[in-house]
This record gives sequence, structure tokens and C-alpha cells, in this order.
Amino acid sequence: MNRQTKICIWVILLGLANFLVYVVLYAYINGEAVNGSVEIIDGQTHYSLNKGEEVTRGVFIYSGIHSISIWVTVAAVMLAMLTLAKENIVSSMRSAIVRGRTFFTILATIITLTTAVITILFVLQFIRLARHPTPAAPASPPTVTHP
Repeated sequence: MNRQTKICIWVILLGLANFLVYVVLYAYINGEAVNGSVEIIDGQTHYSLNKGEEVTRGVFIYSGIHSISIWVTVAAVMLAMLTLAKENIVSSMRSAIVRGRTFFTILATIITLTTAVITILFVLQFIRLARHPTPAAPASPPTVTHP
């Protein structure tokens, strides 16, 4: 087994491990932070995950960073798998309209650009949440019913 193959296999294994940890912790803390909320209620900051579960600031930050890292992991795993399949792709597309190496480059570019855009969107969303907490909605006055 050559060095490139070993590296690709390790990237795939580490990526799958990262995803497994993400799934287990997502279930354990009941959500993720990037689609959660930060609210200021009575002068205190409250951090909630996407399912409404209130968590500490540390858990919120960890969850946000781990949610962002998943997209980097997805890209790394897909590129490693593509690299392992590169020679088969190239050899099987010798007479195709698009050559194998060109096809490989197009796929790698699509994977990289797509996951980069999604990662940037997640980072911007998480920064927006952290920088601009939502003030709590004012309590609505009690409704009075007249007989």
C-alpha cells in the first residue's frame, strides 16, 4: 500500500469518526447550535439549540464549531474517496466525451467549492448568532375577558 492510499484511508476513517461523534453528541445534547438561537432575557444571555434545548455557552460554542467542521470533513472524505478511485475513473473514461482526468478535476472542484460555500454560510450564521443576540420578546399583556 503506497503512502497516498494510507493517507486517504486515514482521512476517511477520521472523517467517519468525526461524523459518528457528531451524530452521537447531536442526539445527546438534543440539537446543534448553527441553527439555534441566542437571546437576551432580563439581561442574561440564553443559548438554545435548533430544537429549543437551552445549553451553556460552552456547549453552544462547541456545537457550532463541530457543526461547521462536518462540512470540512465531508469534503475531505469525498476527496479522499475520489483520489482512491482516480485511476479507475481515468482508465474507464479514455474514449468518453470528457477525459477521465478532466472528469476527476471537475468532480474535485465541485466538491471543494460546494463544501467551501456551505462552510462559509455556516460560519457566517454562527457569527451572526454570537454577535447579535435576539432580545426577548416583550411579554404580552394578559387578556381580559368581559362577561
